[in-house]
Amino acid sequence: MKVLLVEDEKTLAYEVEAFLKKAFYICDLAHTARQGLEKIECNLYDFILLDLGLPDKDGLVLLEQAKKHNPDAAYIILTARGNIEDRIKGLDLGADDYLPKPFSLLELQSRMQAISRRKSGMNSQLIPLGEFNVDIQKRIVSHQENEIELTRKEFDLLSYMLLHKNRVLTRLQLSEHIWGSFVDDDYDSNYIDVHIKNIRKKLGAYGPVEWLETVRGVGYKIKKS
Repeated sequence: MKVLLVEDEKTLAYEVEAFLKKAFYICDLAHTARQGLEKIECNLYDFILLDLGLPDKDGLVLLEQAKKHNPDAAYIILTARGNIEDRIKGLDLGADDYLPKPFSLLELQSRMQAISRRKSGMNSQLIPLGEFNVDIQKRIVSHQENEIELTRKEFDLLSYMLLHKNRVLTRLQLSEHIWGSFVDDDYDSNYIDVHIKNIRKKLGAYGPVEWLETVRGVGYKIKKS
């Protein structure tokens, strides 16, 4: 999943970035509201983590602007402010959650996972998928008592599509959100097709995978099962 962190405290920003990358997120950084808005206008993010005390603009103003460009992103406010009015205003403007500073990185990850499940209509970390179960936190796909070995990229691709179940995702979207932005005009979309083929082969050895649908000329989607 692709995350933008807008945080002017660079030590904290780099710490959060390192943690998220270790947890298999793709993370962009911005240290000012202007930098953040530039990235938001050019990219689609799954999460935008937003500090309120930015040097050039109040974070609440940036939140309002960001929602116009990335309405489907999940927004978490990071704030050292104790003012309850700011927190309420942020939620009223469309933020999904807020974390007071200092915060635990594990709590941040837990809240991000909870928001993902809530937005996708899932209430458990163990998600049924046809005859399979997917444990997002433990990164395990199982069929009955059998754990199925997927590569890191294969699991990232499957779990991202699962969190956007019933939504058609283009090959470019899948690439950007799982492996980062591709800047080359000659990007080879076959890269995604190979991973989908491998997922189908590995899971298909245990049970039917008709829920993984190819949308010809566009991309792929996981149908509601």
